[in-house]
Amino acid sequence: MRNPLLVKFFLVSTLFFNAAIFAKDAEMVSEETNTDLKTEIDDYIQHHLKDSHDFSLFSYTDDDEVTHHVGFPLPVILWDDGFVVFSSSRFHHGEEVAVSGDKYYSLYHGKIYKTDAEGTINYDAEHHPTNIKPLDLSITKTVVMIVLTGILMLLLFGGLARSYAKNGGIAKGVGRFFEPIILYIRDDIAIATIGEKRYKKYMPFLLTIFFFIWFLNMFGLTPAGVNVTGNIAITTALAILTFLITNLTGTKDYWKHLFDPLGDSMPWYAKIPLYVILIPIEILGIFIKPFSLLIRLYANMQAGHIVMDLCSFLRIGLAARCHLDWLLPFH
Repeated sequence: MRNPLLVKFFLVSTLFFNAAIFAKDAEMVSEETNTDLKTEIDDYIQHHLKDSHDFSLFSYTDDDEVTHHVGFPLPVILWDDGFVVFSSSRFHHGEEVAVSGDKYYSLYHGKIYKTDAEGTINYDAEHHPTNIKPLDLSITKTVVMIVLTGILMLLLFGGLARSYAKNGGIAKGVGRFFEPIILYIRDDIAIATIGEKRYKKYMPFLLTIFFFIWFLNMFGLTPAGVNVTGNIAITTALAILTFLITNLTGTKDYWKHLFDPLGDSMPWYAKIPLYVILIPIEILGIFIKPFSLLIRLYANMQAGHIVMDLCSFLRIGLAARCHLDWLLPFH
């Protein structure tokens, strides 16, 4: 382009012009339609953020206004005076009551409640369900993705280890892609922070955590609606493991840094007034660091999925307003 500034000005002006047109059109839509659209968007986003008892890939509505869900059911495992096992297809995506023997269960907002044959949900004064909620041990979408990720890691790194053994320490195939990442974790993370003497015993944990989170985040970018690392229970479990391994295997230098952070830099009597503040801060840091990491991973993944879903709705809204049928899914 001969004049890139002119091109940029044209693009920005076009964006503002389109935004003004959409804003004007939006004012002409009735308040009831806006409310319904906001509710639909919120329900759609919450559906993709939460865990589910079936693995639904996508859904579409045919010409007869019948919604079809594409995916597969998962096993529901409940403890209700004994184990109760059945397929999640009995819920029909929360639209029907599941019957198992003489017991009835309903799926309400992602949770399973014990009901009558009509699926009645009772509420308290604050509109919270009061039905009995059995212990849910089901294989959900999150559990499926954790198992699949574990199998994938075993196959990939098992093959990488075998290629190292057969080829004299030289990776082959897909292992060549992962080898630089492993070396980066070893040289720039493990050795740099733990030290060359003790880093080896932490490498299995570091590699497992790194690739576990990375693979799940990559799966989260697919249209399958996977949001494992956006589940606070998962990030909490990872934080607890990190907390236990860090503190149960900590060396004397680690604990000395906590209770004597200034070391030999000044006399002991001069450190006492400072340690009244420093030591409690260091002890709190043991708990604050893993807590902040679990919240950060959870919040980042939740925010990322919300942005992706909003972009999907923006694309559909743009296609509908501009009559761009090729942008609409399953048109």
